[in-house]
Amino acid sequence: MFKNQPKGLIPAALSNMGERFGYYIMNAVLVLFLCSKFGLSDATGGLIYSFFYAGIYVLSLVGGYIADKTQNYKGTIIKGLVIMSLGYVVLSFPILATAANQAWLLTMTCVALFMIAFGNGLFKGNLQAIVGQIYDNYEAEAAKQGPDALRIAKSKRDSGFQIFYVFINVGGLVAPFVAPALRSWWLNENGMEYNASLPALCHAYINNGASMAAEQLQNLQTLASQVSATAVSDLTAFCSKYLDVFNTGIHYSFIASVLAMLISLTIFICTKKIFPTPGKKAEQVVENYTQEEKLAMAKEIKQRMYALFAVLGIAVFFWFSFHQNGTSLSLFARDFVDTSTVAPEIWQAVNPFFVIVLTPIIMMVFGSLARKGKEISTPRKIAYGMGIAAIAYLFLVIYCNIQGYPSAQNFLHMSPEQQEAMKAGPWVLIVLYFFLTVAELFISPLGLSFVSKVAPKHLQGLCQGLWLGATAVGNLLLWIGPLMYNKIPIWQCWTIFMVVCIISMGVMFGMVKWLERVTK
Repeated sequence: MFKNQPKGLIPAALSNMGERFGYYIMNAVLVLFLCSKFGLSDATGGLIYSFFYAGIYVLSLVGGYIADKTQNYKGTIIKGLVIMSLGYVVLSFPILATAANQAWLLTMTCVALFMIAFGNGLFKGNLQAIVGQIYDNYEAEAAKQGPDALRIAKSKRDSGFQIFYVFINVGGLVAPFVAPALRSWWLNENGMEYNASLPALCHAYINNGASMAAEQLQNLQTLASQVSATAVSDLTAFCSKYLDVFNTGIHYSFIASVLAMLISLTIFICTKKIFPTPGKKAEQVVENYTQEEKLAMAKEIKQRMYALFAVLGIAVFFWFSFHQNGTSLSLFARDFVDTSTVAPEIWQAVNPFFVIVLTPIIMMVFGSLARKGKEISTPRKIAYGMGIAAIAYLFLVIYCNIQGYPSAQNFLHMSPEQQEAMKAGPWVLIVLYFFLTVAELFISPLGLSFVSKVAPKHLQGLCQGLWLGATAVGNLLLWIGPLMYNKIPIWQCWTIFMVVCIISMGVMFGMVKWLERVTK
């Protein structure tokens, strides 16, 4: 797996792993945190999440432009880590949201999210560009040794980005456990227990307790007594205290994100001399080209950019479907899955777990095919990935249809006894994330590898930013998931995502031969 990989890959991956650990602590709870902290609806929380998540990738274009313009990739990455750290510091302050302070507190939270998104934009794409530059240099050195050495070096790029991706997911595997653990610890310290349904009920009571339905009021009274292990006489005082303690525990988890950023910053600063410095190399190279050579180069660059934008179009729809794990799929885990023993946020650890376990297997399969002369091209792998994502949603469509699940809004109006009787077992999420993860491994790291292959040398940071920009467009559409989830029977919601993946697969297969020619 690590054999014959170029120097610099592991330090870059470790630096990225630290940043991803801090990021995924926050990301695992963000939608649920916004709803529990401010009493926002699922749709509004999902909308803020969509803009934040899209902002990360849109701002990667800015980060790529800055790095390409200044040729200071390393300095841009360091600035990004510092800005992200400051954003997490702002989020870590535990202030109780009330009617009097909600407007400025929510604004401050959104400003902190913007800082994290902007810092991520400076960091993410440029670190990926550096990894691409590492392989450019590796292949250039191999070319001096002959065609066989060059062929072997080129075969390492896809596997190198897969290794890089595994390190990302090591951070993603551990992170989702942090916020729920700290939240439960702080609740226990204050003589309370965790209950996923209570924050929404508490907000409803504080905002309009007088008009709450009798059934909702009884549910609140019952749950309040259960989590406090004693009868609760003053529901107003209980609701305020529960929300304060519940969300303070989550705020404490953002301190862990700050520490993770600082670790990532330390690793990068200590190892940055290993990484390429494209600005200095560019100053040493002076070429004189004929007019014919310039026209040929311009034509090649144009073809490469067309190919890049074609794959970016497919990536939009993959991320629109896949990143429902932070919105509608996270809400599905909260509402329709039995989470009496496992907090809904923790299910987001299933995906990185599968990434870590399955990556070596998939690399072995791809490597074996390459050795037999049956190597699958990167564009073809991406097309297969879209088909596998469709299978993931097909499974969910069939299961939810058999169970007769209504829309989430109608489901939550049922009695607690009816809900419990209909809830799915954890195995449903495990099967779903297995297929989504396999799809991800066929698309995300290989998409990064594809971009590094077709990107013109002077636009590497910008092109990696374009890949992330396509992800941003997909993320801007994420709010559609929670909206459908609450309005229509959820099997119909999953059907729409399945159809999107099938159409994308068909389009990708239609372009495969052209893309294979461009990337030769």
